[in-house]
Amino acid sequence: MSARDPVGRRGFVVGAGAALFTAGAVSGAEAGVVDGPLPDFHPALKTELDFPLAWGRSPIRDFRAWRRTARAKVEELMIVGRDDHVPYAPEFGSRSEGDAFTRELVTLSLTRYERVRGALLTPHGTGPCPAVLLLHDHGARFDIGKEKLVRPWYDDVRLASAQGWAEKYFSGRFVGDELARRGYVVLSVDALGWGDRGPLTYEQQQALASNFFNLGSSLAGLTAREDVRAAGFLAGLDRVDRRRVAALGFSMGAFRAWQTAALSDDLAATAAVCWMTGLKEMMVPGNNTLRGQSSYYMLHPGLPRFLDFPDVASIAAPRPMLFLDGEQDPLFPAEGVRAAYAKMRAVWRSRHAEERLRTEIWPGLGHVFTDRMQDEVFAWLDAVL
Repeated sequence: MSARDPVGRRGFVVGAGAALFTAGAVSGAEAGVVDGPLPDFHPALKTELDFPLAWGRSPIRDFRAWRRTARAKVEELMIVGRDDHVPYAPEFGSRSEGDAFTRELVTLSLTRYERVRGALLTPHGTGPCPAVLLLHDHGARFDIGKEKLVRPWYDDVRLASAQGWAEKYFSGRFVGDELARRGYVVLSVDALGWGDRGPLTYEQQQALASNFFNLGSSLAGLTAREDVRAAGFLAGLDRVDRRRVAALGFSMGAFRAWQTAALSDDLAATAAVCWMTGLKEMMVPGNNTLRGQSSYYMLHPGLPRFLDFPDVASIAAPRPMLFLDGEQDPLFPAEGVRAAYAKMRAVWRSRHAEERLRTEIWPGLGHVFTDRMQDEVFAWLDAVL
């Protein structure tokens, strides 16, 4: 500290920031980071987020033009480029016959970088059939990915882990198997870090994401691109009626589902369970997102300067969408869920299609996808596809 700078540069900057942005609530050298890893001026940063590209705020008044512009902005900030020209070149592996459907492993190219393995279930009988792209959750459990939703007939060790996961979150059911019994072709693929593409550890996620950025790429962008490509692969199968393809996911899988709907025209409907909120309501002290780590799978840098989460989901309007959230979900408090629902309802209403959007908060439930919730989703899919 020099005689001409008696306060010190850090003390001056932090103190000035506190005075300007928080009306002096935090000041002096003690300021900087508060409430865990939040800057002390985070309220000011949140205030500046007015989501100017959101439908209704954007100067674009033609909805189709707005959709094109909003989608293009999301794709730009994903960083990862499109790989539509890359052949899927599917190779089919382990096969097993069930009581009502056939199970297959399929390896395919979702990007030009690597080939990935997925589980594909096909109902018995003649097609083409409706189909569901199943997107797995995060859950800080990396040894299983697609196996969280499709019973792994090919690996007894993963089967034990998957059964435990199904008991914890899905009332003991394998959601993909239930859908296949109901006549849906089902595809579920591991995201990078899970199952065949891992296992990652919780503590490695942030380093993995930063390494992507240093390589001029994005972990969240890659995940989004792969999900869009998986939807295209499923829709293009001969056994599938491409006009009746839906995405369904729980937790991070729900985020992936509505994000894919926003970025792909291959989906006719989307069901998202336990991942929807307003960004401002999520960025509060104590929220799980503040840990970083897992958030990087859903973080497109700079996107909040343009669009909120429900704004991105609304790019899919007026196609049918179903959102289910638990009233006691500790990850997504009901206040943020209700705020997001209200924004989306306004968009569908503007398209005279409010009946195509169903939003529900389930009393007494937390972060789960119970059998009752599943039955509602299944009945809804039967009705809209």
